[in-house]
Amino acid sequence: MQRSRVTRIVAGFTLVAALAACGGSTEKTGGAAPKAGEDVEGSLVGVTMPTRSSERWIADGDNVKAALEKLGYEVSLEYAEDKIPTQVEQIENQIAQGARVLIVAAIDGTALTTQLEQAQEQGIKVISYDRLIRDTEAVDYYASFDNYKVGVQQATSLLQGLGLVEADGTTRTDEKGPFNIELFAGSPDDNNATFFFNGAMDTLKPYLDDKTLVVKSGETDFKTVATLQWKPETAQARMENVITKAYKGARLDGVLSPYDGMSIGILSALTGYGTSDNPWPIVTGQDAEVASVKSIIAGEQYATIYKDTRQLADVAVKMADAVMKGEEPEVNNTTDYDNGKKVVPSQLLESVIVNKDNYKETLVDSGYYAESDLS
Repeated sequence: MQRSRVTRIVAGFTLVAALAACGGSTEKTGGAAPKAGEDVEGSLVGVTMPTRSSERWIADGDNVKAALEKLGYEVSLEYAEDKIPTQVEQIENQIAQGARVLIVAAIDGTALTTQLEQAQEQGIKVISYDRLIRDTEAVDYYASFDNYKVGVQQATSLLQGLGLVEADGTTRTDEKGPFNIELFAGSPDDNNATFFFNGAMDTLKPYLDDKTLVVKSGETDFKTVATLQWKPETAQARMENVITKAYKGARLDGVLSPYDGMSIGILSALTGYGTSDNPWPIVTGQDAEVASVKSIIAGEQYATIYKDTRQLADVAVKMADAVMKGEEPEVNNTTDYDNGKKVVPSQLLESVIVNKDNYKETLVDSGYYAESDLS
């Protein structure tokens, strides 16, 4: 077997040499952003997503890949399963394979500096996808939603569920409280998590200041309430601890949750609240994942934030296509997304609060889900 392997290797080198002698090449053109007017059909775009454990990242990856391939590009799509070394290796491989553009949804927005600087040195353009890559100048564009506004919407949906705010956003004066709530935040290594939390806390602050809302656990700072890698089981464990610690004989009225997977974990910790005499607390979410939409329909989770990832994929693909053609991608924000080294030109999309009253209009009628997906 060893001799056969050596024979194959020698034959491979012989073939390469023969092709070179004839003026041919087995290598893919790449390693730098194309020049204006260059034929880029078949060029490689590297796409890296965090994990397959969340259905939204699967949809993002599939949508980006399909749209790029429709434009004639070759695509390397990778999932790192929330393992930073794996994502580092995947990006290094894409660079080595001759990618002309990288679309990166980072697991840890600060962990890719070396790899992206390597890409920059080779003239490869980098598009930060949904999660802002931090602490490096080697990121060229950012495609995402208005993440501060997403946080505002999460807090607003909590206030709506508690009866403190009308559907149109106006404050009600007939509901006085106090209401007991608890706070959860996303992963501290995800730049978006702080935007979500800051938007939510700015919205809730007046109600916390006048004691309309009370956090009985006393846990209100980001570091304390953050949930590493957005894991549902981590959120469930913390919710169970908080209930044991602060809610003996007390009523929990609402929970600010920044992600649907965490919301399901939180609801699992609240088994026993879902009776007619003791209805579920108002629990928020994000991403409109199928399990949470079903939970909303069933009257458990109260609301989620819908971000149409089809639109996000479209934005990222248009950015990549523009770069491939030597053009400047369209952006609508050049002031707000400072990654610690530079303000990254960004294209931001809008998001929508979804609850039991509007899920069909927003999710089904738009074609995002079929009715059968939610039954």
